[in-house]
Amino acid sequence: MLQFLEELCALDGPSGCEDNVRDYIREKAAPYSDELREDPMGNLMVLRRGKGFCEKPLMVCAHMDEVGVIVKRITEEGMIKFGFVGGVDPRVVIGRKIRFTNGVRGVVGIKAVHLTTPAERENMPKTKDLYIDIGASAQAQAEARLSPGDYGTFDVQNRRFGDGLFKAKAIDDRIGCAVLLTLLREEPPVDTWFCFTVQEEVGLRGAATAAFRTEPGFCLVVEGTTAADLAEAPGQKQVCRLRGGAVLPFMDRGTIYDRELFELLRNAAEEKGLRWQTKHMVAGGTDAGRIHKVLTGVRTVGIAAPVRYIHSPVSVAAIQDMEDVLALSRAFLESFGGQDE
Repeated sequence: MLQFLEELCALDGPSGCEDNVRDYIREKAAPYSDELREDPMGNLMVLRRGKGFCEKPLMVCAHMDEVGVIVKRITEEGMIKFGFVGGVDPRVVIGRKIRFTNGVRGVVGIKAVHLTTPAERENMPKTKDLYIDIGASAQAQAEARLSPGDYGTFDVQNRRFGDGLFKAKAIDDRIGCAVLLTLLREEPPVDTWFCFTVQEEVGLRGAATAAFRTEPGFCLVVEGTTAADLAEAPGQKQVCRLRGGAVLPFMDRGTIYDRELFELLRNAAEEKGLRWQTKHMVAGGTDAGRIHKVLTGVRTVGIAAPVRYIHSPVSVAAIQDMEDVLALSRAFLESFGGQDE
């Protein structure tokens, strides 16, 4: 799983431009798939037949896309004005390197601090005040390299560090993709669709289509979620914490998760001696927000890895937490033993 995660985080796949991630996953999944579908939106759905029979298949879901930037216009000076793809705090990108999907690189700039007024220094910068410097000397030179609509992502190297931690861009939700790819290599108890969705970061757009096409009876969404276990943050505002185990949310801004499935996961964690936690705040949202209400309804539950500095150039997760997410996701599948055909 960790090798999958490292390789996936190194790929660029902002919402609407998930091609590189999808190509990688398709290559790794194809040898284990009994059926492989790709819909017009770009969702990748992989069916693995199970040992037993179940009236409707299971669905395990993770999204391929990440937050990023998109070119809006090019100034006369050759600077790139941009917008964010997904929810990004402008404060975390200043001075950060950007890699566009065509290979062009740049750095996010803003007016130097000694040129700002006291009032400007007291306020959060706005996206319109930022630009990306790609080293062009004039507009024509920049236009030869980039065009409006071109995508970019944060240009960072991922690595393990500290006491069992991992830092990279796009841990949300390449950790979910890595878990699904690992489970795909194991024969599931019943027929299971492993769904890799698109455009989660801009409105959960791919998930509804994937669920409509696969018609599952139950769904597990595997995600990364916000951890705020930072210095001086009170416990009730930490949401969840690194090294606390897999996160089992009972509710977020888009979903009230199925109570019986939540208890199933909680009991499985206790029985297997796996660490688990839940969120102290109702925050964020996942593909479950669309999946659980398509068709006649899909009973849905979620598992997440706690991630610090989510939606930033460098997010941080604990390896043991991610291993717990994998183990608990496997336990979820094993709980559906099915019946002999």
